[in-house]
Amino acid sequence: MENHGSLKAYTIGFIFSIILTVIPLMLVLNHVFAKNILLSSILGMAVLQFFIQLFFFMHIKDGEKPRYNVMALILGIVFVITIVAGSIWIMTFNSQVQ
Repeated sequence: MENHGSLKAYTIGFIFSIILTVIPLMLVLNHVFAKNILLSSILGMAVLQFFIQLFFFMHIKDGEKPRYNVMALILGIVFVITIVAGSIWIMTFNSQVQ
């Protein structure tokens, strides 16, 4: 059976995830920044949490061929960006036609 990580790694990942969730929540609840800075900080925390999830829970570095995991991840990200950007473009164009 493969080793999927230690309790210590999962605990560290969980704590980082909680911290990266609580910080944006506190920023929003306390109205700390202006709207643009707040959105940028929330996006930054989301990206950091994405990488925390990948490395601590999804084990993106583990395995015999980690390059294949990274390439599959990049392909998935390209698909998601293409779908989201295309959907936004179509919705914008549709609102101009009507």
